[in-house]
Amino acid sequence: MKQQKISIPTINQEMRHRVTNYMNTLTKPRGSLGRLEDLAIELAEIKNSAFPIVTPAGILVFAADHGITAEGVSAYPQAVTEQMVRNFLNGGAAINVFSRQIGAMIKIIDIGVAAEMEHQELVNKKVRFGTANFLHENAMSRDEAEQAIHIGYLQGMNIINQGAQSLILGEMGIGNTTTSSAILAVLSNKKVNCLIGYGTGISSEQLLHKERIIEQAIINRKPSSTDPIDILAKVGGLEIAGMAGAMLAAAENRVPILVDGFICTTAALIAKLISNRVADYMILTHQSIEPGHATAISLLGKNPIIDLGMRLGEGTGAAITFPIIQSATLMLSEMATFTSAGISDKT
Repeated sequence: MKQQKISIPTINQEMRHRVTNYMNTLTKPRGSLGRLEDLAIELAEIKNSAFPIVTPAGILVFAADHGITAEGVSAYPQAVTEQMVRNFLNGGAAINVFSRQIGAMIKIIDIGVAAEMEHQELVNKKVRFGTANFLHENAMSRDEAEQAIHIGYLQGMNIINQGAQSLILGEMGIGNTTTSSAILAVLSNKKVNCLIGYGTGISSEQLLHKERIIEQAIINRKPSSTDPIDILAKVGGLEIAGMAGAMLAAAENRVPILVDGFICTTAALIAKLISNRVADYMILTHQSIEPGHATAISLLGKNPIIDLGMRLGEGTGAAITFPIIQSATLMLSEMATFTSAGISDKT
């Protein structure tokens, strides 16, 4: 990333031993809270604190359009991106509901919507009016890909500086499951038909068409699987680049990255390709029903916390998982020890 030198600290492994020892003094049988205990340890390592804090969460929703929609790969027209962004700004989308539920800070960022948009609550950082149709030409230039990453990085820094203690990334962009599938096919070297799903609700015929479009686009573009900027420039999305940049900012500041579903996990893989250490700061919140998500999860090397059969995006899976993550921190900070409670510890 030319614009910003990233310096991500190493995870404090000593904190694991310290928190594990303390957790074993809490008024419960050892290991009885299962994965919640593992999560508490992971958060302590990330935050470099024996009593990590994750609230308030900061939510960044990046919105951008995709030229590949001209090939009929989505159930919805491109105009829905702009319409949904307005819904976000009016507080009516699912991510708004869940953001209010968890008391999160939320920002909506236009990084590439294919329409002029003005709203006092909209963060206007448009790189271009949507990507080009990557079946026929590169999605964007390398400079535009780097610019989008840098915008995401700065937006991540901004919300962290405003007090966000954890970061949830969301996205809106009609056609972005096609883009994410293309990126994942390049990164995994798997056949496209193993990775694609019905997205927002396409038919079986459209699914086969989507597969052929992605396969041909990869042949036409020939993105390098080891160059994240090349992948973004050739078959990527502006909102995916923005999310990746925000993840780098979070990792640099020891802020947990709460990774959402398929598209967000694809962005996480791009961020990991930019700086491998960023993955240490990622917590995978849920398992999407998008077929490619299992492959993306495997490449990321993380285990999802929940599986509710979701596929909405927007950061919704991460937002509804947030209370579980917060529970892990409260266990450490508020639970009594055997000594303080005057309870005998048989061990």
